[in-house]
Amino acid sequence: MPAITGWNWLKQGTGLFRKQPAALTTLLFANILFSLLIGSVPLLGTLLAIVLIPSFSMAFMQACLMIENGERVTPVVLMTGFRKPVLAQLCKIGLIYLVVSVLLTLLARFAVDLDQLRQVVQPADPKQVPAVAGWEFVKMFALSALNASVLIALSFAAPLLYWQGMKPGKAIFYSFFAVLKSARVFIVMLLSWFGLLLAFTVVIQLIMGGSMFGRVLVMWLLFLFVLLLQCAMYAGYRQIFGKPVQAGAGRVNLDK
Repeated sequence: MPAITGWNWLKQGTGLFRKQPAALTTLLFANILFSLLIGSVPLLGTLLAIVLIPSFSMAFMQACLMIENGERVTPVVLMTGFRKPVLAQLCKIGLIYLVVSVLLTLLARFAVDLDQLRQVVQPADPKQVPAVAGWEFVKMFALSALNASVLIALSFAAPLLYWQGMKPGKAIFYSFFAVLKSARVFIVMLLSWFGLLLAFTVVIQLIMGGSMFGRVLVMWLLFLFVLLLQCAMYAGYRQIFGKPVQAGAGRVNLDK
């Protein structure tokens, strides 16, 4: 696929959102609330919220399919990835998310400890402080980009399991290499998405300044763009793997 396909996915995702914006926004806030409730559980809450990421993401994928089919999205779609037997299989994919998150967290912690040790052994020259601060930003950005890349690479695993009946390992395999093979398309989509978000944010800041209303507007804009990205990912799935056959309970076949 040509790189411009990423821009087309973003446009198609925007078209899906425009058909039922209220329903998708309600679904997003329901997901956020549900995640916060799970995350508030002591000790295991945060870990469980990460494991359930594929189940949460299936709600948006299913909602996009329903919108494309002309169906009305209701809050019931939130339970798409929480029904048996698909929940247990999606949680296996979620465990991969968890392992990756833990590894990246340890990597970030190791980088911080290494910097602290270097500063003790060889204190930084005051003239080099700006350069050091810039290097810290680059490292944090690189880790964030790596984390986002992994999430994007695994983003098709849940719908492949749910709609095509693949086992978790097979779904992760196909998702990873589908994204890898179309890397330039995803790069264009993400850069376009981020560029538009940044442009709108700058315009709001220029018009509203640092007012409370301006900050609230930026927050709502971020929620909107999260939804647009979810819809764009569905458009990508549809073009790479084809439109799902069913819009109902899925086609889970664990023997496949």
